[in-house]
Amino acid sequence: ASPGYCWPFQGSRTEVLIRLPAQIRPTAVTIQHTSKRASPLVTVSSAPRDFTVSVSLCRALGAGTWPRGKAGLDEEGKDETLLGTFTYTMQKELTQTFPLQDGTPSAFWFLKLVIQSNWGKPGYTCIFRVRVHGKIVGTHAIGHTHV
Repeated sequence: ASPGYCWPFQGSRTEVLIRLPAQIRPTAVTIQHTSKRASPLVTVSSAPRDFTVSVSLCRALGAGTWPRGKAGLDEEGKDETLLGTFTYTMQKELTQTFPLQDGTPSAFWFLKLVIQSNWGKPGYTCIFRVRVHGKIVGTHAIGHTHV
């Protein structure tokens, strides 16, 4: 991860909905941030700290947001499914992989990442890379065959 090439979000709490290139049964999420030494400000306080990962089969999305008023309902009328609550730890490796709850019976097109807090930067939170690991289900991939 190169400093200056982050995915910035306003504030210390934010959420992002990621459309996956295919329906997958997710098994893990990897978050990457830059090192303190490589940062132009010699700080990593903008790194995510506490976050959650959830999924939904929802497809009718407006402008990349989780549908308001529907509480993240999927096509079958079920609520979004929380797959885990995690902490990205600055004292560990820059790239950290977080295993998701086992036994998710469905495959999903969308993954919701909610950053609950960062490491102290009040103005923004930066993510350098997010990777979703899992098993592709079906053959209707969008441009990619591997996730």
